[in-house]
Amino acid sequence: MSKPYRLTALMPMRHSSERVKGKNYRPFGDGRPLFHHMLQTMLECPLIDAIVIDTDSPIVKEQCAAQFPGVIVLDRPEHLRDGATPMNDVLLHDVSQVPSEFYLQTHSTNPLLSAQTLSRAAETFFANYPVYDSLFSVTRVQVRFWDQLARAVNHNPNILLRTQDLPPLYEENSCFYFFEGAALKARHNRIGLRPYMFEIERREAQDIDEEIDFEIADMMYQRLNAGGARG
Repeated sequence: MSKPYRLTALMPMRHSSERVKGKNYRPFGDGRPLFHHMLQTMLECPLIDAIVIDTDSPIVKEQCAAQFPGVIVLDRPEHLRDGATPMNDVLLHDVSQVPSEFYLQTHSTNPLLSAQTLSRAAETFFANYPVYDSLFSVTRVQVRFWDQLARAVNHNPNILLRTQDLPPLYEENSCFYFFEGAALKARHNRIGLRPYMFEIERREAQDIDEEIDFEIADMMYQRLNAGGARG
């Protein structure tokens, strides 16, 4: 039986990285380039119908052509290559090139995310659509926050609750976003008006933004795979 929807995965990648040089194609974990890990995770998710990589990187293009011929590779236009370009602008370009009713957007910099978690998120999104019009991944945070004027944000300083008893806040961890293509075009935003926050474990949400993040994620990968704990 055919599925009642089409889900296309988008993974934008720039060739240059300001804080971690060449991170997208740098060897990670078992020696494969970083982006191969997230690409393999998407390939193992049965609910994904097509995978699209948007890039200006000749290295990424060459590796995709040689090792992942089924992946659609889009050449990122010059006007979208600057590091300050909003991601929603990049996504609007991608959905204009590869039509699909629904999209998943992720990053190559979350190499510890499992295919099982990604599949559960997809199942949750479609089970709750259209009551929730989008879904994005979050990480639960229970610590005492203060703003720049030393004002308590999520706690009463006069009542010293244990941190585990604080009302949780949720960090948008950027691991993945599910949305309808028409909604992105209408609102210029991958997060809809009624989003579902999908909580994932902190270890899977490990993101690589700075050099120390790369080192920590690499050590976590080695430990998880040595113990057979990943997934």
